[in-house]
Amino acid sequence: MNRELLLLVDAISREKSVEREVVFGAVESALAQATKKFVGGEVDIRVSIDRESGEYESFRRWLVVPDSAGLQNPDAEELLTDARDRIADIEEGDYIEESIESVPIGRIGAQAAKQVILQKIRDAEREQLLNDFLARGEKIFVGTVKRLDKGDIIVESGRVEGRLKRSEMIPKENLRSGDRVRAVLLGIDPTARGPQIMLSRAHGDFMKELFAQEVPEIEQGLLEIKSCARDAGSRAKIAVVSHDRRVDPIGTCVGVRGSRVTAVTNELAGERVDIVLWSEDPAQFVIGALAPANVSSIVVDEERHAMDVVVDEENLAIAIGRGGQNVRLASELTGWRINIMTAEESAARKAEEDGGARKLFIEKLDVDEEVADILIAEGFTSLEEVAYVPLAEMLEIESFDEDTVHELRARAKDALLTMEIAREESVEEVSQDLRDLEGITPDLLAKLAGGGVHTRDELADLAVDELVEMTGMAEESAKALILKAREHWFA
Repeated sequence: MNRELLLLVDAISREKSVEREVVFGAVESALAQATKKFVGGEVDIRVSIDRESGEYESFRRWLVVPDSAGLQNPDAEELLTDARDRIADIEEGDYIEESIESVPIGRIGAQAAKQVILQKIRDAEREQLLNDFLARGEKIFVGTVKRLDKGDIIVESGRVEGRLKRSEMIPKENLRSGDRVRAVLLGIDPTARGPQIMLSRAHGDFMKELFAQEVPEIEQGLLEIKSCARDAGSRAKIAVVSHDRRVDPIGTCVGVRGSRVTAVTNELAGERVDIVLWSEDPAQFVIGALAPANVSSIVVDEERHAMDVVVDEENLAIAIGRGGQNVRLASELTGWRINIMTAEESAARKAEEDGGARKLFIEKLDVDEEVADILIAEGFTSLEEVAYVPLAEMLEIESFDEDTVHELRARAKDALLTMEIAREESVEEVSQDLRDLEGITPDLLAKLAGGGVHTRDELADLAVDELVEMTGMAEESAKALILKAREHWFA
């Protein structure tokens, strides 16, 4: 029987063109599964085959786990304390093994053993093909449509297959069996049944790779695509920068008579592409990203990571775009939250902000409206600025003498101290369930407490826009936090 086992291993190794060691591993796995069924329970079995004689041994083993973890599977685990009673120098993660009677191959059933072995071989073959493909370092997967699988498309390239999910296709794109397809490699899903290579034609990286193929200067390092935003099949924006003053980044990507950008557009079913010049200056970058709209003025709010962009009536519709597409893509491209408004809306917002600052200064600094308006006119909007801007800057205000400046700074510091004490007292009232919620930071906790939110349920009751206004969080982050707070409602 042992001789037959060796012959079986050699035959499968030659037939499937895989290493003998891989086949031995598959046979050991088949024997281990059969032995586990024979012993019963959730036991862990290891089988070792002698590569020369074909004889094999079977072992039952227990994983050594820390005492604090407890036994999750008593049939296959041993606590560290108990394990050290048997083996003094054993450590967590080690195994205790005990030799047991081996199950004869005849008892397994030839068909069952063959199926397990062949499946292991198929898995090994697929893994080898996958590793060979990944070793080539290709980012674009080029193949033909082999078949449809529950709405997804299986793309074949040689002996390697990739999965193009419906959600990763360009909308309204109709691919049929035999069609040639290009897609970007998104990643590998080792848990997937069938093809493990995940593909996409809708991801921004696909557009980046297409430009890299059409524009040699990108491969040479003279140009770089900094970011990309897409509405697949409709419109996209890419931000480019030149690392060589002699190279025009936009003109180079467009190509002679638009040849390069047209090649990309054709691959993407006519998707319109705006090429934007990247800039280290966020405001300049946003202005370029909103093209073709002309921007009148822009106000940057570093704290909220947002920009208020003012355009005239003629450019309002262009800046926003159909269904908000232009401003949405510009926001995604730059990473800044962009608020488009007219000059009238900007003036109304400024008046509202000035009113808030005026009220703050009158109440907290105990000054009249005239002094508050002077501070606002000089660009002061918060108590922190009054208290901590360089003294020389405040002394330059013609309307204030030195004594007035020192008094205003002292009052501002006193007001901030009083507010901080009140904030700490408010934070102390916050319930433990809110403190323990995943994603809650001390700064966020203080803002919630300042807004009157002291429990997890009070956070869960908030609307997304209320939380955004209260904390300055991004809308997606606020939505995720509220959903997290509501989880216990449905547990």
